[in-house]
Amino acid sequence: MIDFEEELKKFHPSLEVEDAEEAIYNQDLTDMADLMVRLVKNNMASGAGEDPETEENGYPSDK
Repeated sequence: MIDFEEELKKFHPSLEVEDAEEAIYNQDLTDMADLMVRLVKNNMASGAGEDPETEENGYPSDK
């Protein structure tokens, strides 16, 4: 039968997991929302957000 108390005494966390955790938390991760905000800001700054084929309501014109 397994002696869980004895097994717990032998347990040592994997250094790889600890290193991975530190690397993940210390990294500046960019998610999809960050990318969308950056794209909108870039479009607004460059004036590229206007499409001559699109009307004010955001739908293509019937031209």
